[in-house]
Amino acid sequence: MQSYKRSVLLLISIVLGILVVGSLAACSSNEAPAVPQAASNPAPTAVPPSPKTIVVEVDRNAGDLAATNKLAITRGMDEVSQQCIECHKDESPGIVNDWRESRHGHVSVSCLDCHGVEKNDPTATQHKDLIGTDVYISVLVPPSRCADCHPNEVEQFDSSGHHRGALQIEGKEAMQTLMFVHEGRNNPEVGGAPKATGCNQCHGVRIELDDQGNPTPDTWPAAGIGTIYPDGSVGNCSVCHTRHKFDIAEARKPIGCASCHLGPDHPNIEIYENSKHGQIYAAEGETWKWDSAPDAWEPGDYRAPTCATCHMSGIGELSTTHNVSERLYWNLWAPRSAMRDSNDPMSSLTGHGEEGRAKMELVCESCHTSRHTQGFFAQGDSAVQLYNESYYDPAKQMLNELKDKDLLKTNPWADEFQKLYYYLWHHEGRRARQGALMGGPDWTHWHGFFDLQQDLYRMKDIYNYRMTNGKIEEP
Repeated sequence: MQSYKRSVLLLISIVLGILVVGSLAACSSNEAPAVPQAASNPAPTAVPPSPKTIVVEVDRNAGDLAATNKLAITRGMDEVSQQCIECHKDESPGIVNDWRESRHGHVSVSCLDCHGVEKNDPTATQHKDLIGTDVYISVLVPPSRCADCHPNEVEQFDSSGHHRGALQIEGKEAMQTLMFVHEGRNNPEVGGAPKATGCNQCHGVRIELDDQGNPTPDTWPAAGIGTIYPDGSVGNCSVCHTRHKFDIAEARKPIGCASCHLGPDHPNIEIYENSKHGQIYAAEGETWKWDSAPDAWEPGDYRAPTCATCHMSGIGELSTTHNVSERLYWNLWAPRSAMRDSNDPMSSLTGHGEEGRAKMELVCESCHTSRHTQGFFAQGDSAVQLYNESYYDPAKQMLNELKDKDLLKTNPWADEFQKLYYYLWHHEGRRARQGALMGGPDWTHWHGFFDLQQDLYRMKDIYNYRMTNGKIEEP
């Protein structure tokens, strides 16, 4: 009986609890209890969205960049520089994030140190909060400004083949015609799109300014290595170590070069990936030490070279250099390869071949024996000579003879012979030569000499037809 009573009391307690909770929920709700509708009642009319503009406020920030949010990163900075940082933490936190993690941020190089300009500078503008002050800024940071702190690097760059990136296409009529006439189709409004979105982003462009001193949208932004700034200085440091972190590790990794050195005409990143160097990097590169000091990054920090190791880094007896032509023997991108022998950065032969080869051998011998190194270059040199003598020279001779007989179309891109000639040196020929001297056998053979011999056979057929018949074949 007592057990039965306890069960009844427990059941009553549960029921009372449910009723109390239900009452509290009803009291706390501002909504009237739902009234069930008859099935015949019409569906409720949808309420249209309010025409009132809804403003969403968010607390943007640069992230948890330090162990404490009270860490001072503005030490030694003037008031205006501190204002720049405080504002941009909300407006463009990614920029402040990169800067705070950079070497610049660690040593209090401020926004104005790079972006501040004199009032009479053609690029000078004033932020709305600085109007009435003597502080002027520019969105552009030319290499002449970088040279204030990095004079050696800028001087070396100015002696390199990278220097002519935009200058060389600016003065070439054939390149301008290709970009605006053939690719841009002479479109009066958007005919420059192939140049702005393609060529400029690797080669660079001469930046032009509007009436307010701001760069025009058809010339900026441009990520090209040879960008020409309004003050006449040439180069774009942030191509290799991107703003605003300017990380040395980023410039040392192969991907730093890959955004430009790729594709059918100079597949350098693909060649690297095909090489044993690239194989080792792919297998274990994430474990290497990338942040050693500029002249102290040596084998042991890495087990195989990257692009930067061979062409720029301090290694063994060699010091760092930003002259990417300094350690080269051949020009491998020209129609016909020749040894480098010019001090002029605008020359296709800028550099000094024998000295460059000696320096590159020092790079190789940090990991290989001298016999291995000499054998490698002997093989590569023979491939370049074969291309010169047995592919390019015959093709050029046929081209010249057809030209003398007026058997070439005026539009080279509508002429099968001239297109094959272009592919022979600009595509297949480059791949064969560069693959041979960077250890990429697939690119030397299947994408190189195999395609070259087919180009040459087809060119000979077209040449023989035109010379025999005295006319250009029908399309």
